[in-house]
Amino acid sequence: MKVVVAIDSFKGSLSSIDAGNAVATAVKELSPNSIVEVVSLADGGEGTVESLVLGAGGSMQSAVVSGPFGEKVTANYGIIGGDTAVIEISSAAGITLVKKEDLNPLKATTYGVGELILHALENGCRKFIVGLGGSATNDCGVGMLKALGYSFVDGSGNEVGLGAQGLKDIAKIITDKADIRLKDCVFEIACDVKNPLVGKHGCSEIFSRQKGATDEMVVLMDGYIDRFADLTLSVIPTANKMAEGVGAAGGLGFAFTYYLNGKTRSGIELVIEKIALEEKVKTADLVVTGEGRLDSQSAMGKAPVGVSKLAKKYGKKVIAFCGSVGDGAEELNNHGIDAFFSILNAPCTLEFAMDKQNAKENLVKTAKQVLRLWLNI
Repeated sequence: MKVVVAIDSFKGSLSSIDAGNAVATAVKELSPNSIVEVVSLADGGEGTVESLVLGAGGSMQSAVVSGPFGEKVTANYGIIGGDTAVIEISSAAGITLVKKEDLNPLKATTYGVGELILHALENGCRKFIVGLGGSATNDCGVGMLKALGYSFVDGSGNEVGLGAQGLKDIAKIITDKADIRLKDCVFEIACDVKNPLVGKHGCSEIFSRQKGATDEMVVLMDGYIDRFADLTLSVIPTANKMAEGVGAAGGLGFAFTYYLNGKTRSGIELVIEKIALEEKVKTADLVVTGEGRLDSQSAMGKAPVGVSKLAKKYGKKVIAFCGSVGDGAEELNNHGIDAFFSILNAPCTLEFAMDKQNAKENLVKTAKQVLRLWLNI
């Protein structure tokens, strides 16, 4: 029997590989002669770099760059295929880099993301895969663009400040100073967010409160960003502030799409392609997937459904494991997951459930019981 295990991380508990290896342990204990292929999985957010580096045989790199408030942080990224950089913007501009009480999207900047791109350029990369999840910022990518050589000046010809608050002062956008190497670059953007840049579904209204914004700040930033988007038309006539997905990561979607000619793709579909999961699934007898929580949102393009969609292309059975099951999870049965199971077998605290060792043991135990049915033991 051949089992392919492609599980997204149980965030805060098990990495994708940790979860996959737990299932592999269960399979081997019950069926020692079985072939188990564990692949690291992500959907464009946390874990994307690890997934692609492991899946494509790449290497990890690190660079000291500016964090969300200008502090120095060490950001990791991957290189695959010799010339393709894999970047998670959260490594330089992520919300997890900031204490909750210090969050402030008016001041937070994506400058470090640009520095990370420059580091990859110095390492010979001209192709980029960028995961947009988990930003602490709402600056429309202007900080990133400034690091890459773009200039945004006020009425006196001075560079505007960083963060969303700097957008209000922009009078002119200068593009001819951008790093010349960018013209040779291709950016693939892993993102499943569909929000436009501004308005009631835009990045300020929908996402900025979780980044520390007050209701007053939301209104201010939406106005600043709307004005910036209109100014962008003077240098990029095709820019569309209402286009699908440009509101991702506090407007980084807009910057990548129009200033860097990036092409947005489904995160899980991009990862599946790059790790060649289809070739592995073709010859599998059983496919195992999952993530920390399965609910109605999981059916909307998240990693387990991406895996099940691929598996059903070849008529494979799909089992999913998760830490918790939420409302509407039954919809997953209509999206290729034949059965799903929570690994929790008794009431417990969240802290106990998320402890790495406890989660691993619970996953092994649950997988063994489910696999006994599959194996007719």
